[in-house]
Amino acid sequence: MTGVTLTSAGLDPRRRRILFRCWHRGIREMDLVFGQFAENELPTMSEAELDEFEAIMAEEDNDLVRWIMGTWPTPEHLKTPMFARIAAYKPDFDTPRMPE
Repeated sequence: MTGVTLTSAGLDPRRRRILFRCWHRGIREMDLVFGQFAENELPTMSEAELDEFEAIMAEEDNDLVRWIMGTWPTPEHLKTPMFARIAAYKPDFDTPRMPE
């Protein structure tokens, strides 16, 4: 389990689905980056921002880790304000984990 703090109860179905996908990426680092980013940003994102966020989430996790952590150069199609927000986000890697 993760350190989820945002309840999905007040979110529309699309945002609930995105929040779940953010916390269940398959790579722990991506769970933390996307999950914590979504908890902070998702409730106020516009529909266009949600579209772009979902497009970024569709990329391969192993590639995303390298791009976000800066070990690989960001490809041209991801040189966007949304990707920059995600890449600049500094998640709290010390978030306590709930028992599984």
